[in-house]
Amino acid sequence: MTAHPVDEKLPALKMATTGLQHVAAMYAGVVAPPLIVGAAVGLSPTELTFLTGACLFTAGLATFLQTLGFWKIGARLPFVNGVTFAGVAPMTAVVASTKDRSDALPIIFGAVMVAGVLGFVAAPFFSKAVRFFPPVVTGTVITLIGVSLLPVAFGWAQGPDPAAHDYGSPTYLGLAAATLVLVLLLRRFTRGFVKQIAVLLGLVIGTLVAIPFGVTDFGPVTDADVVGFPTPFHFGAPQFQLAAILSLCVVMVVSMTESTADMLALGEIVERPADERTIAAGLRADTLGSALSPLFNGFMCSAFAQNIGLVAMTRIRSRYVVATGGGFLVLMGLCPMAASLIAVVPRPVLGGAGVVLFGSVAASGIQTLVRAGLEKDNNVLIVAVSLAVGIIPITAPDFYHAFPQTARIVLDSGISTGCVAAILLNLVFNHLGRNRDDDEVTAPMEPGEEIAGQRTGPVGAHGARS
Repeated sequence: MTAHPVDEKLPALKMATTGLQHVAAMYAGVVAPPLIVGAAVGLSPTELTFLTGACLFTAGLATFLQTLGFWKIGARLPFVNGVTFAGVAPMTAVVASTKDRSDALPIIFGAVMVAGVLGFVAAPFFSKAVRFFPPVVTGTVITLIGVSLLPVAFGWAQGPDPAAHDYGSPTYLGLAAATLVLVLLLRRFTRGFVKQIAVLLGLVIGTLVAIPFGVTDFGPVTDADVVGFPTPFHFGAPQFQLAAILSLCVVMVVSMTESTADMLALGEIVERPADERTIAAGLRADTLGSALSPLFNGFMCSAFAQNIGLVAMTRIRSRYVVATGGGFLVLMGLCPMAASLIAVVPRPVLGGAGVVLFGSVAASGIQTLVRAGLEKDNNVLIVAVSLAVGIIPITAPDFYHAFPQTARIVLDSGISTGCVAAILLNLVFNHLGRNRDDDEVTAPMEPGEEIAGQRTGPVGAHGARS
């Protein structure tokens, strides 16, 4: 019997190049949290490089857990795991509230370990929420994942440093646009293997094109060590502080919510729908990876939504490809010089490719919504309000500025707020009380037609109810 594409093992060269493409797509997201937190702690450049390498190493281990799995752990889907950005704000808050900065990382590591263990225990119960994720909810959430990631790509396209005078310069935007056009041309006019690695080729060629403009920096390669290992508890034994633990437990709930949505999204894309058992196994992998990560000086791990876009675009659905990408992440954690090769890719080049990747996620969400029964008024309202709620943090980042920092961990995540809104609205409109399945969407009206309809009778020109 032919294996499902998710379980397919590709030729070695194809496995390596497509796996590396996944690493390239998520690299910036993995290294950003340790760079931000490490800078807040005041680490030296050497220690900062060590922390970044440790996060790459633990991301690779977490990806192995998710893609290959063992026992009841791992969704066994082409899922990349890495440091969740949702934890950056509370971790920097922990740093700011710690008198001795040398204690900050051990306190963070202790809180992540506790949150990971509690999340692991809660995973089978949390997974039962899958029944509350019909297509109208999953389609909305998948769309929000893509829309929420697009600003990241736009930020990359403008340059590496928002405080620099040339941020958003025509040079940076031109490089991003050139990379985007190159990826589109490769997708349009090539076939087979070349078409499938269009994003990786776009990143390589875009990096070469950027050299004459002085944007490509090979310094990270020349300064990096060849071999390095993330020594366990390098920054000190974990410390357990209640406030930090509570804060990171909230992040864990947010992370589990987003991972559930991501698994449902990926299941739709690879045509292996994620059921309750798959979600429970995937959440166990997330939380176990998070609990073990501090041992090697890493932070909380979660699924990376940007790689879903890569799967959707390339249609390469093998989990072994992503496991190969996890192998590259482990290698980068053990070989800082290898990690620095990806760091050479200029942010604008990443931004151009990101537009395609993240836009593909949003497009997958729209495809799911097409099957969600949008001929019903109830479902249209669910989608409309949930998208609006989820887009608030994107269009108005300071909308929740008056709320406590703990609440903002959830509220500032458009994916989480949109997901919760979609679930609650689906319960209210489609489950509680009488479900009006016959409520169909009325056809659009031109201005003034409703008034005309009221004058002529109960039904207007387009069959709309008055």
